[in-house]
Amino acid sequence: MPRTTGVRLAASAALLLALVACSSPTTPSGTAADAPLIVATAGEPDTLNPVLNYGVDGAALIFDGLVGRDERNHLVPALARELPTVSADGRTVTARLRDGVLFHDGAPLTARDVVFTYQAVLDEKVDSTLRSDLDMLASVTAPDDTTVVFTLRYAYAPFLQRLTLGIVPAAAFDGQDVNKAAFNRQPIGTGPYRVTSWTPGDRLVLAANDRYWGGRPTNSGVVVAFVPDDNVRAQRTRAGEFDAAELPPKLASGFDTQPGYRVHKTPTADYRGVMLPMGNPVTGDVAVRRALNVAVDRAAMVNGVLGGAGEPAYGPVPPSSEFAEPSVAGAPTADPAAATALLDAAGWRPGPDGIRVKNGTRAAFSLMYPAADSLRKELALAVTADAKKIGIAVTPEGLTWDAITPRMGSDALIMGYGTPYDPDFVSYKLFHSDFAGQGFFNPGSYASEVTDRALRDGRAEADPARRKAAYATFQRQLATDVPWVFLTYLEHTYVMRDSVNGVVPRVEPHEHDVANSIWWNIHTWTRRS
Repeated sequence: MPRTTGVRLAASAALLLALVACSSPTTPSGTAADAPLIVATAGEPDTLNPVLNYGVDGAALIFDGLVGRDERNHLVPALARELPTVSADGRTVTARLRDGVLFHDGAPLTARDVVFTYQAVLDEKVDSTLRSDLDMLASVTAPDDTTVVFTLRYAYAPFLQRLTLGIVPAAAFDGQDVNKAAFNRQPIGTGPYRVTSWTPGDRLVLAANDRYWGGRPTNSGVVVAFVPDDNVRAQRTRAGEFDAAELPPKLASGFDTQPGYRVHKTPTADYRGVMLPMGNPVTGDVAVRRALNVAVDRAAMVNGVLGGAGEPAYGPVPPSSEFAEPSVAGAPTADPAAATALLDAAGWRPGPDGIRVKNGTRAAFSLMYPAADSLRKELALAVTADAKKIGIAVTPEGLTWDAITPRMGSDALIMGYGTPYDPDFVSYKLFHSDFAGQGFFNPGSYASEVTDRALRDGRAEADPARRKAAYATFQRQLATDVPWVFLTYLEHTYVMRDSVNGVVPRVEPHEHDVANSIWWNIHTWTRRS
């Protein structure tokens, strides 16, 4: 999947040459300590509207949810004055709003705004990819201006975690189509920063919200530079344009000895793997998928491609999760003998050129990756080399996302996903058959009754032990069917100026561009002059 839903991958022609000197309207002087903090990321959102999938897991800088997450990713009250309460049957959730919260335009937050936000997601006329995330929600009502009641169709264990969704002001959408509203590019939130400008393909400029309910930010603002190409982002970081930038591990390592910078390696639940489509005549054969799964050298990828900034991956639930199933972990190094035995037993015989053939079908397929992503390119090349050793010909193809998207049902793809929050998040859409062939969710059309049932049980069960058992079944079935060959979990690597203070890394999800990056708490950062 792209780093952010709807990521813009066109490189900017502008070079932000004046970024270091730019300042927000609230900056009282042009000193280095007062100037906005400048951060660089690869992905740019298509919209800044949470209803349309911007920053739905919180840390969105512009918006707040009813709840947020602290440095341990534990839920904490945000727009709700305390964590919402859940009824004994798990089907009624009540939130009471914090007093005195204002939107950026000065309008007070009320329960009507919360109701509107969630109803907009549920509205079938709204193009929200979040609707399926809230299919348990029967209704949301406001008994008064400070109380919101969510009624669920069925008990859904991680519902409170869905309340990180940023709240938008209902009045801003009066008489407008949510899909086309000006708000989507000029949003109004309650968060620590307000939007002053957005130049597509270039930058997003945010100014400190002086009336933020959590206290005015400790800096004047933030500029988010959008730089899709990893090498260009590294060059511009070295040129001194950014206070913080995410870089692939190999590029980041070059700053270890550069004066004035430090490198942060941040733990994540962000995995990379090879999505193998069921409709492809080669990858649709489970023997091929299982052979590839034992043929890839995960340890070599971690040490080589990631420069040690990560760990082997065997499934979509990270080892740090309480729901991780240890029995699915395999050997981190390749086992070519076991892989060839699987192929031999399934009737894939070596051809004259060493590439295996079965019933006239050559064991060959394309492996796509986004051309601007140097890390995925290196992983694709590593998979290609490992596959060749067991008689499978893989052709790596670096493409734009526009070229990749229509081919995902038939061609393999280096994909990335992952969440540290709840195993229901991401995995339900990615591996449940209801989502087969629906865009970046389950693009390979994987289907398993066992997997479907385990995913349903995992989200419905309130009892932690039963949830853990359901997700153990889910992980074991994936390991048997191998719809993906999971490769690595990443550490996100960031290059920071030494002059920046207040950085608090936390375990990050796959989605981490404007929102949920190491700058999740940037409103508390300061810079020494």
